Order: sequence, then C-alpha cells, then structure tokens
Amino acid sequence: MSQSSDQLYRYLFSDDNVRGELVQLKASYASVLDNQPYPEPVKTLLGELMAATSLLTATLKFEGDIAVQLQSEGPVKYAVINGTHKQELRGVARWDGDVPQDFTSMFHKGVLVITITPTEGERYQGMVALDKPSLAACLEHYFEQSEQLLTRVILKASADKAQAGGMLLQVLPGNDPKQESFNHLVHLTDTITDDELFNLPAEQVLHRLYHEQKVELYAPQPVVFKCSCSKQRSATALASIDKQNLLDIVAEDGFVTLNCQYCHTEYRFDAIDIEAIHAGHYGESQQLS
Repeated sequence: MSQSSDQLYRYLFSDDNVRGELVQLKASYASVLDNQPYPEPVKTLLGELMAATSLLTATLKFEGDIAVQLQSEGPVKYAVINGTHKQELRGVARWDGDVPQDFTSMFHKGVLVITITPTEGERYQGMVALDKPSLAACLEHYFEQSEQLLTRVILKASADKAQAGGMLLQVLPGNDPKQESFNHLVHLTDTITDDELFNLPAEQVLHRLYHEQKVELYAPQPVVFKCSCSKQRSATALASIDKQNLLDIVAEDGFVTLNCQYCHTEYRFDAIDIEAIHAGHYGESQQLS
C-alpha cells in the first residue's frame, strides 16, 4: 500500500555530519501535467525538475522563493519550477518540435539557472551549463561550484503514473567532510529503485537503505501545487500598457483577457476595469463591487 503522496522529509546522519532529504510527489506533479499537453520527455523532465526544486527549497534557511530554470536553444526552450519555503510549487515548460528522450539532446547551449529570492534581503542567482548526462548531475555540479559542499542528488519521474521523487545527501556546512563515510552513504542511496521511492513510506525507504546507520528522521512537510497568480497581479501588469490600446481591445472583443502561464486561469477586464487600473484605484473599485 502506498504512502500518502506529496511529502518532503528531512533526515540527519549525526555521526557523519551529513543531512538528507527525500521527496515524493503525485498530486502536485499531476496538477502541473494537467496544464498543457506536454510531450512525454517534457513530462518526465518536469517531474524531475519538481522534485529538484522541492529538495532545493528545503535547503533554504529563510522565508522566500526559489526558481529552478532550464534555458536552451534546443528542443526544450524553457522549463521552470517555482517553489516557496512553504513547499508550494508551480511550473511550466516551452518546447519546439519533437523532443528526444535523452537529457543532453533536449538542450543546445543550455544553462541551469537557480534564482533564490528571500522575503527580506538580496536576491541570489547561480548558473551552470547543462552539459552533464542528467539534471541530477547538473545540480551536483551547481552545488560543487556555488557552495563547495559534497552533494548527491537522485531524481526520478514516471509521467505515465504521474509520480516523481528525489533524494539529496549533503555534508553539513561548516563541517570537515568525511569523504569515506559520505561515499558510503552515497553508495547506499544509489541502490534506491523507482518503485521504492515512489511507493514505499519514507520510513521504510530509509530503513531499507540505511538500517545499519544512525538516522534521525524529522516530521514531513506537505508539498502542494499552488499558483500565486491573481486578478490584482494581472491588473498591475496591465497598468504598464497604454490605456487607449487596452480600450481598443475592449471595444473590439468586449474585454481584455490575460491567462496565467502556470495554471491557465483566465482574468478578464472590461472598460471600467481599464479606467480604474490606469487611474490607480483598481483595488478600490473591486472592493466596492
């Protein structure tokens, strides 16, 4: 019997100064797949990207957002998953033509861009080339370049079953890395199967992998698909567009329509809305209506 889906688990190997994370996704992954008729390779890529973003979001020590983006001139033009410290994920991808199954063939001049935006403080952005054989390997390279921390990343996704999962091992910052013990934990973690990661409760996964290790498992955090779009945000975007141009669209079509690229929610604005937006009191008119 499978565990309840969409949970992130953190655990600690206190004797080895190594921390771990495990994420299992189903409903949130299905929500992203439902938004567009993605090709199978893109569906799989989005599942891995969702698992990766959840794992990376869990590394944040502050409130804020993280965006994990893939950009290239190849068949996959753009893919992004946005996550918050509350494990709220949303994502979208853009592609052109047939998309190959092989990870490296999906991209040409590809880059992985990770943008971390704290609620308070300065934004940080890191970038590495998509020149490794897998997304997991590219993320390991990112950690090697940006944080100089020994890191192992495992990402798995099954588009047919709308299941995705991932694991992360990382030496705790500020500790001298125990290369031999870290390598041993990596070897154990690499034995995880898709079926185990997707369908077993986290406690059983950790017991199967690390039954000879001292592991401290923390309470799980739920992961959800949640889009941050709103009519007010759409109105803010329209404020930067010439009012007469918007009114011309309303005269022809009856209203201006904006669609969220993440969840495809449609927001409509009539002439009264456009006037209120450009007068700077759209929010007020909404409250009175």
